[in-house]
Amino acid sequence: MRGRADEAQKKRLVAGLCVVATFLIFLFVYYGSFFESQIHHGASTVEYGSKLTSYLGGNDDSDLDSKQDGGEDIVPKNFPVCDDRHSELIPCLDRNLIYQMRLKLDLSLMEHYERHCPPTERRYNCLIPPPSGYKIPIKWPRSRDEVWKANIPHTHLAHEKSDQNWMVVKGDKISFPGGGTHFHYGADKYIASIANMLNFPNNILNNEGRIRTVLDVGCGVASFGAYLLSSDIIAMSLAPNDVHQNQIQFALERGIPAYLGVLGTKRLPYPSRSFEFAHCSRCRIDWLQRDGILLLELDRLLRPGGYFAYSSPEAYAQDEEDLRIWREMSVLVERMCWKIAAKRNQTVIWVKPLTNDCYMEREPGTQPPLCRSGDDPDAAWNVKMEACITPYSDQHHRARGSGLSPWPARLTTPPPRLADFGYSNEMFEKDTELWQGRVESYWNLLSPKIDPNTLRNVMDMKANFGSFAAALNDKNVWVMNVVPENGPNTLKLIYDRGLIGTVHDWCEAFSTYPRTYDLLHAWTVFSDLEKKDCSAQDLLIEMDRILRPTGFIIVRDKKPVVELIKKYLPALHWEGVATADASGSEQDEDEVVFVIQKKTWLTSESLRGSD
Repeated sequence: MRGRADEAQKKRLVAGLCVVATFLIFLFVYYGSFFESQIHHGASTVEYGSKLTSYLGGNDDSDLDSKQDGGEDIVPKNFPVCDDRHSELIPCLDRNLIYQMRLKLDLSLMEHYERHCPPTERRYNCLIPPPSGYKIPIKWPRSRDEVWKANIPHTHLAHEKSDQNWMVVKGDKISFPGGGTHFHYGADKYIASIANMLNFPNNILNNEGRIRTVLDVGCGVASFGAYLLSSDIIAMSLAPNDVHQNQIQFALERGIPAYLGVLGTKRLPYPSRSFEFAHCSRCRIDWLQRDGILLLELDRLLRPGGYFAYSSPEAYAQDEEDLRIWREMSVLVERMCWKIAAKRNQTVIWVKPLTNDCYMEREPGTQPPLCRSGDDPDAAWNVKMEACITPYSDQHHRARGSGLSPWPARLTTPPPRLADFGYSNEMFEKDTELWQGRVESYWNLLSPKIDPNTLRNVMDMKANFGSFAAALNDKNVWVMNVVPENGPNTLKLIYDRGLIGTVHDWCEAFSTYPRTYDLLHAWTVFSDLEKKDCSAQDLLIEMDRILRPTGFIIVRDKKPVVELIKKYLPALHWEGVATADASGSEQDEDEVVFVIQKKTWLTSESLRGSD
């Protein structure tokens, strides 16, 4: 009997151990997968072509190559894929990150819509998957009017703005009739009416080339900027990732220049005197807050004689509250020395003075004050706004304007602000000629791979004078010219040429949605990273995030840099298209040109969702 009891006890013990072991395995699997999903390093499977590949690899040694170049570089064979719910991740504008880090931000000042980048330990070192059913974007110019719904599966704006013709869902596409909150009969008619108010020839807003760069604040889906393009006007369409989510994503999917930004507490990333024209149509901005600081930021960005078109009920003053706002705004802009150029119905257009005369004639102590003499009006990266007026330099005061040629002569005419850098006209002209030849070479390398209108949204990651963009002027593309924050602030020369761009630090993620550019041009960008405390691998992952599937990258850099990038191609699912020796002149010494194309792939989850 005792033996049987011992045997039964052993059985119970074994059974108990099995239950505990099963429970522990369950905990390991459950919490292991939970933790894995939280850091977004999930083992998603990717399909492209006819090959299925797990991003975590199948072998113990599949994640990392052996150390390269004397043990300095560890090149991964595979990168994990972010969770599918992060297909629209913007790392430095991720509100989930803000909540997790418990940042103390003033919501009334829109600080939660400004850039807050993740610390190193919270970065997403994974590839952003496309949404379920993603298709190669519709080509320009058709894309101005329609996009694939699967690429931006958000239709709430179509329902919310159904009476204003922002956008309409039609089967598997979303169409854009060209309407807006204030111009639901069409942006083209609205633009013509503004030109008519200003008595511009033929009701064309470019005023015979004198208006070229426009800032559209609170742009919606950017139909205003879309319809300016036919008049040789390029607009920087600006909006935050707010309750009207994805409006900038729609704009870029359409092939319209746009940028995620907000008038909050920091200057917009553009130098002073960048725009001839600013526009706000029902943009829901409180212009009177904080002593008019937001209007003063527009004032900093406007050129001498620049216009601000404001379309809003306040301009019409229908009721007591509108009348109050109108009165207070009128007093504020008068103290800023703006004058009414035209006013009709619910639209008023103010014009900025050409000289400092009005500022000098104000009574002592008049608010807002002039900015301090030591203030740099062109500093635009992570700089706090101030409620002050930016006066003109003595040179611009005497010139009574910016001294710019009308467009298109402006593109190749040496900008007046060249002298700020000590650059000569000859240097500018040589740079323009140099990049003309380089871009011709690029096009020869790309031509076997592209059809007409394959490329639309282009980014020059280190723009210098903007000559790369100038050389593309005869192509049907637009270029976001990026000037690194730690180099010469040549962005003002780029705007003087009639081009657009922004300042940026490539150790951080760019303020755009995933899959928004067709071509990235990286001239010595990776070499520059050697002087900074950030990695080439992080930048490669960021470039993959913002590049559209089938899009291209042109790397122009030192040969060792290009060789290192080549080692990352399998992990990123990129394909080398062409390599060329760039030694055509002294400036090209030791540089190599490497053209890359991003493959199209979908995760297994995306494939299941598209069935």
